[in-house]
Amino acid sequence: MNPPPTSQTSRKIVRIGGASGFWGDSMLGATQLVQSGLIDYLVFDYLAETTMAILASMRTKKPEMGYATDFVDMAMKAVLPEVMQRGIKVVANAGGMNPQGCADALQALAHSMGLSPKIAVVLGDDISAQLPALREADTRDLYRDEPLPAKVLSANAYLGAVPVARALAEGADIVITGRGVDSAVTLGPLMHEFGWDASDYDQLAGGSLAGHIIECGCQATGGLHTDWQDIPDWPNIGYPIIDCFADGSFELHKTPGTGGKILRAAVAEQLLYEIGDPGAYLLPDVRCDFRQVHIEQLSTERVRVSGAVGHAPSAQYKVSATAMDGFRCTGTLVIVGIDAAAKARRTGEAILARTRSMLQQWGLPDYTSATVELLGAETIYGPHARIGGSREVMVRVIVSHPLKQALELFAKEISPAGTSWSPGTTGPGGGRPSPSPHIKPFSFLVDKTRVAVEVRMGEQVWSIAPPNASSPSAPVAAHVLAEPAAWVETGEAETEVPLIRLAWARSGDKGDISNIGLVARRAEWLPLLWACVTPEVVKAYFAHLVHGRVERFHLPGIAAMNLVMHEALDGGGPASTRNDPLGKGMGQMLLDMPVRVPQSVAQQL
Repeated sequence: MNPPPTSQTSRKIVRIGGASGFWGDSMLGATQLVQSGLIDYLVFDYLAETTMAILASMRTKKPEMGYATDFVDMAMKAVLPEVMQRGIKVVANAGGMNPQGCADALQALAHSMGLSPKIAVVLGDDISAQLPALREADTRDLYRDEPLPAKVLSANAYLGAVPVARALAEGADIVITGRGVDSAVTLGPLMHEFGWDASDYDQLAGGSLAGHIIECGCQATGGLHTDWQDIPDWPNIGYPIIDCFADGSFELHKTPGTGGKILRAAVAEQLLYEIGDPGAYLLPDVRCDFRQVHIEQLSTERVRVSGAVGHAPSAQYKVSATAMDGFRCTGTLVIVGIDAAAKARRTGEAILARTRSMLQQWGLPDYTSATVELLGAETIYGPHARIGGSREVMVRVIVSHPLKQALELFAKEISPAGTSWSPGTTGPGGGRPSPSPHIKPFSFLVDKTRVAVEVRMGEQVWSIAPPNASSPSAPVAAHVLAEPAAWVETGEAETEVPLIRLAWARSGDKGDISNIGLVARRAEWLPLLWACVTPEVVKAYFAHLVHGRVERFHLPGIAAMNLVMHEALDGGGPASTRNDPLGKGMGQMLLDMPVRVPQSVAQQL
């Protein structure tokens, strides 16, 4: 453990701007943050499981690719001269499957501008060469307990913040990583600036939470907020800035005059986004406990976050891998008029019946999966759909097959529906759909000692020792906090209201797991929510979508619960055939669930 911080260190503030929440985020973020004059570091998060699958497919076609090209071609092209002039450091996981290729492209851009930034690259996350040995050792998928596929496109370990901190300590102006945990692009600068070492667990947890809050860009500044109608000026929404302190606490704000809103509720939603057990949020550098985190609204422009607790991490990295699983094709049509949903359903089923007959005639096997989905008829709501007689419905027919030629046949049989079957059949155009490789993601664990991590800057190379490699391979069980106080029945009359009147919510994914964070609008309502929104109730409500268990976790610090639903996303990410493969809408669906509340509570809504 480091000695107590000096007064000079304790007064120090490190200012970090989060410019990107995913590959495809707006170009606005980087320019807005750099021109604000309010940041020391500009960080970018580009990677997700789905993104890694896309990058893996990209690199199979062009080996020199496999990184987030927007980082170089758009973001850095727009801000690099000003970044260098202002002395702002940049950290990005834009390297994806090819961090050295990303660095080379950025170096070429800088040279064309007459600039010479010191660019460091974090390498070692690619462990695909170890797959034969791992397969021989019967390594299993983390969620499905299946053996590793025979043919794997990629396998990348989620690295932590230590190599980022080392690169900055060696004088890097820009650090590019491949697959790392999203929060590492923020934690690395904080470790470097405050001198935190690998055993300063509380500070590492606080810094990781800081990274978690800003890793999705505008989701921290009002984006996706439950009360969306209260968030002003969406076109000019402000990207998040955090002022970080040596104890791991931080304050969130944004560039003055921008849109969006700094709200305690929105930050609480983001805290719960895409996590499992909040008492044991596992990262490469630290096991975080966010249950007692406190979020305070300091002013209309600032929120303070503190109270994260850290423990030693496990001795393993999580690995995100991809495999080729045949091909997939999606055909879409729009059906207009009376009984549109019924006509659309029959159309989709007719396409499947016709093409299955053709496959049989050609001597080809059946589809490995086939789904008909209606958009505009609330089919995703299952039994909770509101029957309103929609007169405009899109039908999606999604099929998978091991042979591309089978899907080429399928693609030719979409448009004939326009003259053969339902009246009112049309479409937005775009031509015949094309089969594409079906990239299936999977995850497993690997010992940290098996992953050789290094930092490379020019001709210099530094090896990075595995963090806490002596820690137990199995995480220590989190301390169980007491449940909220029992809700006391008053005997008064009750009324039914939608859950959204009592709570804010946000949902997200991790593989085939969807989580919904539910935050009480008033802390005193949490016992009522706890009594109404039980795992059994949630399981029953989502029975048409969720096929595994539902877990519930208590976060007393923000008067919230986290609902974790297993086998909830039809495989999740690119493996899913749903129109909401990442569970983004599941929180909104739950907020529509009716709950019974006493009249005294209803009068406060």
